[in-house]
Amino acid sequence: MNKTPGRLLAGNEEILSASYEEFNRIAVDLDLTDQPSHPPRTQQKTIAERVSVSGPGTFAGKATTTITFEPTDREGWWLDRTDLPNSLPIRVAIDNVWTTGAIVSNIVLRAGGPHNYVRMVEHIISLRMGLDIDNLIIKIDSGDPPLFVRGSLDLIEALERAGRRTVSRPIKYVTVKEPITLCWDHGQFLTLAPNTSAVPKLIVDAAINFPNVIGQQRIRFPVNFINVQTGAEARTNTPYGKTIYCRTIGKIFADIRNLGYTDQNVLIARKNRYHNQPRLIRNGKSLEPIWHRGVLDLLAAVALIPDARFVGEITSYKAGHRLDCDLITQLYLNDLLTPVGNG
Repeated sequence: MNKTPGRLLAGNEEILSASYEEFNRIAVDLDLTDQPSHPPRTQQKTIAERVSVSGPGTFAGKATTTITFEPTDREGWWLDRTDLPNSLPIRVAIDNVWTTGAIVSNIVLRAGGPHNYVRMVEHIISLRMGLDIDNLIIKIDSGDPPLFVRGSLDLIEALERAGRRTVSRPIKYVTVKEPITLCWDHGQFLTLAPNTSAVPKLIVDAAINFPNVIGQQRIRFPVNFINVQTGAEARTNTPYGKTIYCRTIGKIFADIRNLGYTDQNVLIARKNRYHNQPRLIRNGKSLEPIWHRGVLDLLAAVALIPDARFVGEITSYKAGHRLDCDLITQLYLNDLLTPVGNG
């Protein structure tokens, strides 16, 4: 079945039409939409006990960073810089997005003063969409989260060890009032469509198209624990040329000089082969890049809707953090969200 765009919020109609035709021609490498989504819940949850996990910082070379997850009755997910004791916690919300990076693409959240920020938050906050945790304090001893060899699996395992506690507050679900689309000049687009399921459900249909070994990839899946756990193993991918740049000219830039990327914690793509061993192989093809896009990147933007869980369908093609965050911003600028029943 061919997909069609929603009402175009911004972008060129002709570019969008051509890009949708291109998207619809991409074969689906993996279709998991017959799986159930999250079972609907009525009451919010937090974790039952405090738990910590440590690893080398993303932007701080060999320096170790520790994340501590703590239970809370405060609604939402919050980042708390323990090295800045006089700074307020940063709510995981679209209005706290500071930047999506320049040389290194990532979501940076900030609240208050310019020093109270946390970079590369997407690999943490995306988990909000796949776990039954509605309220959480994330304490971190710097603005630089750990970078793990196993993607975000270390974080999931820590949160599973922490158990759960019910909070006496109802869960809210929202969807869009109508199908809407945002498109950029190179054919990158995102479309959000309303929830049509009898129970709240979120479906992702994501595709990428790279001029290297990654090539065209597309997966469709419901957002549930199993699929988020699968996607959490997928590392950030980067072209081989960028790794050379980072190791040479990039050394003159502060954000690059101590970048903690290695051959183990990122997937490096050459023209016709991978520089290191790819993961998530299906039918001889690594789907690690599209799993990373569909879970750790795309769901991070959806997690920035702070007061409810988004349900419906997301179609993504060639998009990245800037477009993701732009679309979530448009939801509020145009009053496009509406509540749905919790089943």
